[in-house]
Amino acid sequence: MTAVTDEGQDNGNGGGTGKRDRGTPDGGGGRWDDGLIARRAAAARTREAVGQPAPRTPAEDDAEPQVEAYLPSGGPLPLRLDALRELVGLSRARLDRDTLAEAGRVLDEAAARQRLSSRHTVIAVAGATGSGKSTLFNALAGAPISDTGLRRPTTSQPIACSWTDGAAGLLDRLAVPGRLRRRPHPGPSASDETLQGLVLVDLPDHDSAATEHRDQVDRVLALVDAVIWVVDPEKYADAALHERYLRPLAGHAEVTFVVLNQTDRLPGEAADLVLDDLRRLLDEDGIALGEHGEPGATVMSLSALTGDGVPELREMIGRFVQDRTAATRRLSADVDAAAARLRPVYVAEGRPGLGERAREEFTDRLAEAVGAAAAGQAAEREWRRNAGRACGTPWLRLWRWYENRGLPGSLDRMGQALTPPEEELTARQRVEQAVRIVADDAADGLPGPWAQAVREAAFTGADGLPEALDELAVKTGAPGASKRGRGAETGQGAVAGAPLTGRPAKPPRPKWWPAAVLAQVAMTLLQVFGGLWLVGQIIGVLEPGLVTPALVMLAGVVGGPLVEWSCAAAIRGPARRYGQDAERRLREAAAGCGRARVLDPVAAELVRYREVRERYVTVTEFSTTGG
Repeated sequence: MTAVTDEGQDNGNGGGTGKRDRGTPDGGGGRWDDGLIARRAAAARTREAVGQPAPRTPAEDDAEPQVEAYLPSGGPLPLRLDALRELVGLSRARLDRDTLAEAGRVLDEAAARQRLSSRHTVIAVAGATGSGKSTLFNALAGAPISDTGLRRPTTSQPIACSWTDGAAGLLDRLAVPGRLRRRPHPGPSASDETLQGLVLVDLPDHDSAATEHRDQVDRVLALVDAVIWVVDPEKYADAALHERYLRPLAGHAEVTFVVLNQTDRLPGEAADLVLDDLRRLLDEDGIALGEHGEPGATVMSLSALTGDGVPELREMIGRFVQDRTAATRRLSADVDAAAARLRPVYVAEGRPGLGERAREEFTDRLAEAVGAAAAGQAAEREWRRNAGRACGTPWLRLWRWYENRGLPGSLDRMGQALTPPEEELTARQRVEQAVRIVADDAADGLPGPWAQAVREAAFTGADGLPEALDELAVKTGAPGASKRGRGAETGQGAVAGAPLTGRPAKPPRPKWWPAAVLAQVAMTLLQVFGGLWLVGQIIGVLEPGLVTPALVMLAGVVGGPLVEWSCAAAIRGPARRYGQDAERRLREAAAGCGRARVLDPVAAELVRYREVRERYVTVTEFSTTGG
């Protein structure tokens, strides 16, 4: 009964964790040497004896001014963070939110860490159920801060132990409640200068059956500067540990400690064999091991229960804390991990872009779709036809008019006919094919989102391109383009309501055409004069003499075709040049329209991709993990 009463008193005054020490005389009442109030009283007496100041309360810690995080101003991390921030900003319009979520989280956490204490290094102690992580936590703190025992799980919430003041902001970020914030027990551990600035956090079991425990582990592991993984000889090869934590965090090797605990349970050389096998598994996980002075994870064995190896671990942690680069290393590893996840959406295969050959082929297809070659041939024919009308004999022109006046396929009626629907459809298909080919060429080798953006830019610009090409054909005055203009008025050609020029102007005449026309008129007059002269002789009005009027009429009859044939030979070169010039003008107009509507938007998307690619290269340039 006495024991029960005493224990009940302890539950009321000392927090329910202490036990009565019956082997020490205390005047009959005994003393409590491991209760919370007793420990605080003993610590106060020790500080008074050595002249140390009293510990600060969590409220006082909150008032402690926080110092900027230890990020070297000339180091690569600030440049990488700035590049990652610009990368996310430039990519928001092209990539979905889920793709950029991890990079955004890294930027937010980096900004939050920079605003907090630079004098502290937060290290989490993580492990599976029964691995002895709480025992190791207490051994490092020099006091039974975290509960240990056979009941599982013994740790349900993160418990923090801070060696120095000013860590309240960091613990608030970890959401460690004030009632679970501790200071190390007065003694060698608390006075160790190398541990000043250490914030040790004992986490719940990562394999706990309680979902909220696993969630807390995942949350805290994403925020701490480093982590000590505690494994035991039975579950050091647990797939859940390696697949869920160690393998995904392989890039964080420099801020990772892997401790094989409970070596006191292994006989002989079994501890070395298990440690070697653990190193093999870590190597398979992709974790670099810090052996022979090389950067990487620290792997060692110890027994937290007996204390074997704990001083060595404490010494390693002390050097790690005093180095004051843990936050920088952690953030660098986070940036590496985010960059590795973004690699598929930024790294292209080959050298994507629009080459000169692709541009020329696109122009050729547009010129074919708009009928530039046919327009040039029509222009050459029209030049010839105008020359024939101007320089040909009137009898031949009359005969040609008679032949063509009632034929539905005559040249004049062809110029007035509307474009058949089949031809319009074919031209539209050619334009769509040209756009599709140039979009595929530009997107070839690009990552999926950027290839899609390039294709969307091309197809959006191609909307209305066939109608715009028809309108350009009319405005350039290409022969035969009037049918496109009239088709536009009926909704089949250019954009409805656009100003059209109507029929193209007639080709200009060379300077020698008036002389040729006068010569042809003279030949015609000779024919008429000679004919009238002969008629007058036949009816007796004039004196007979057939030779002279016959020669005059023959000169006109023979001279007219000669003048026409001479003009036809003379206009061959100018007609060809006129047709080529008409083809060139229409080709250039089609190329300009295609460039403004398709090539320029595609080029803008490619420039945007090159910009984000340069930012991505900056992010990965100083990668410590090769990501």
